[in-house]
Amino acid sequence: MTRATQVRAQHRWSEAPADTVVLDFDGRHRRRMAMTGTRGLEFLLDLENATVLRGGDALVLDDGRLVEVVAAAEPLLEIRGSDPQHLVRVAWHLGNRHLPTQITARGLRIRRDHVIEAMVRGLGARVIEIEAPFDPEGGAYAGGGHAHASEGDTHHHTGHDHSADDHGDHDHRHDDHRHDERCDHDHHGHSHAHDHK
Repeated sequence: MTRATQVRAQHRWSEAPADTVVLDFDGRHRRRMAMTGTRGLEFLLDLENATVLRGGDALVLDDGRLVEVVAAAEPLLEIRGSDPQHLVRVAWHLGNRHLPTQITARGLRIRRDHVIEAMVRGLGARVIEIEAPFDPEGGAYAGGGHAHASEGDTHHHTGHDHSADDHGDHDHRHDDHRHDERCDHDHHGHSHAHDHK
C-alpha cells in the first residue's frame, strides 16, 4: 500500500493534490492509520511520530503526490464574554479542566458538552451552538503547537502519543462530575479507556 511518511505545513505547498482527506479533530492527531481520500485513493499514514495535522496541510506520499488535509466541521460551542476580562476568566475555568479550547477573534470554542455548557452559562457567558472545524490551542505540553514530521519538530504531550491515545493516570473534575480516565466511556468526543504510564 502507498504510504504517506511526511507532512507539508499549510502554505508550504502549491501543487494540485491527488486527493483529499476530511478529518475531525481526533482524526488529525495520528501517527499510523489506513486512510481513504474523498476520491478513493487508499494509503497508509505512517509518520515517525504522532503529529498534529491542521486543515490545509498536505500528506506526502511515497511517489511524491500530495493528499490535502481538510478539517471537518464538528458540533461545537462558541463562548462569548461580556468583555475581554470576563472571557479570560471563562478561559481559565476551561483550562483548569484541561479542555481543548480554540481561541478566535469572537470568543472561545469547545466541543459540545452539556456539563461544561452549564458551567459556562453559570459564569455569565453567552453560548452558541455552531458547526465548524475545531482547531484548539496546542497548550503548554504541545512542544510548540503545530508540529510536522517533515520539519523535525514533532508533536509531544509530555509522553502522550495520540496514535496510542495514552493520556495518563490523572483525573478530571467537571464540577460534581468526577471520573477516572480509565473508565470505558466516551467523554468530550473521545474514549478515555487509556493506560497512562
